[in-house]
Amino acid sequence: MNSGDELPLAGLIVVDMSQFLSGPYCSLRLLDLGARVIKIERPDGGDLSRRLYLSDTEIGGDSTIFHAINRGKESLAIDLKDAADMARLKKLLSQVDVLIQNFRPGVIERLGLDYETVRKINPKIVYASISGYGEEGPWVARPGQDLLAQSRSGVMWLNGDEEQGPVPFGLAVGDMLAGAAACQGILAALVRRGVTGKGSHVQTSLLEALVDFQFEVLTTYLNDGRRPPKRSSFRSAHAYLSAPYGVYPAKDGYLAVAMMPIGKLADLLGLANELGAYRDQPSSWFSERDDIKKIIAARIATRTIAEWLSILEPADIWCAKVLTWPELMENEGFRVLDMLQTVTREDAVSILTTRSPLRVNGKRMKVERAAPRIGEHSDDIRKEFGL
Repeated sequence: MNSGDELPLAGLIVVDMSQFLSGPYCSLRLLDLGARVIKIERPDGGDLSRRLYLSDTEIGGDSTIFHAINRGKESLAIDLKDAADMARLKKLLSQVDVLIQNFRPGVIERLGLDYETVRKINPKIVYASISGYGEEGPWVARPGQDLLAQSRSGVMWLNGDEEQGPVPFGLAVGDMLAGAAACQGILAALVRRGVTGKGSHVQTSLLEALVDFQFEVLTTYLNDGRRPPKRSSFRSAHAYLSAPYGVYPAKDGYLAVAMMPIGKLADLLGLANELGAYRDQPSSWFSERDDIKKIIAARIATRTIAEWLSILEPADIWCAKVLTWPELMENEGFRVLDMLQTVTREDAVSILTTRSPLRVNGKRMKVERAAPRIGEHSDDIRKEFGL
C-alpha cells in the first residue's frame, strides 16, 4: 500500500464543485494519485448523486453510487447564495491547486467563479470545466446527462445487432470518459505550471469525450466514403470487424471469440467442409459474416466452455469465457489484482468498493475513509484555511 506522501500528487489540494459523475470521477482519480479533495456541497442536501439510486440499497443515508465515487474526500458545506459563504469559498480558492466544476455553461459565470475571475484570485490555479456539449452551439443549454449525450454522439449505433436500433451502453460511459479526459488535462496543466508557474483552464464535455472514444471507427467512416456502420445481424460485437468476432452460447455459458483466420478456426471446430468456401476468401469474412457466425454458433453450442477452451487456447485462438460478476470475483486472475477495499466512517458506515486502477512504484493506493457526510469537515477546513 502506498502511503499518502509517497504518491505523485501528495500535497496537492483539489476543490471539487462538481456533482453527479463526471467531475467527481475526475477528482476520484486525482485522490487515488495522492491529492487531497475538498468537496463543496450545498448545506441542504449536498451533491444530488446522494439520491441517485442504482438500486434500493442505501448506506448511511446515501446511495451506493455516491459512496463509490466520493470515497476518501472531505465535505465543506457552502451556501452559494450566501455572501459570507462565497467569500469563504474564494479565500479557499486562493490557497489551492485545482478547481473542478461541471455546472451548465453560464451558471459558474453568474456565481462569479468563472476561470477569469478565479485566476485573478489565484494565478497558479488549474481550473477544469466539464460540460455536456461545450460552451457554444445549439446544445449548450440542453441537459448534460449521459444517456442524452450518448444519443447525440452516434455511439449507440455501434452496439447490439443490426435490427435492434440504437443500443445504449449499460454504463455512464460519457461521464466516465469526460472525467478521465479532464483528469489528463489537469495533470498536463500541473506539469506546465511546474515549468512556467502559470495555471491553465482545461475544458472538455461529455460529447467531446464520446466522439474521441469513437476515434478509430469515425476515422474509418470519414475516409471510407462516409458509409454508415453496419452491425452484424447475428451475434454482433463490433460493427467494423468481420467473423468470427462475437460471443457464442456454449452448453454451459458463453464463449467470446476475437479476430482469427476462418480457416484455422474451421479446422479446430471441425467445420472444414461447412466453412470451406470461406477459407481463402478474407473479404467474405465481412460480407458473409452473419452466415459464417451462424455456422460457428451451431458448433460451439454442442460442447461446454471448458471443452472448447481445451481445444482453442493451446492453438492460440483468441477466446475467453464470458464471466458473470460472481465468477469474476471468485477467479484468481481477479483476486491477485487486489482491486477491492472496505472504507469506513465514524458513524459505522462501511462499504466494500473498488480501488484505484493504477499502481505507483509497484503499489496500489488504498483509501480507508468512506464518502463524507454533508459538511462533515467544514469546521476543520474553515479553521485550517482561515475561512
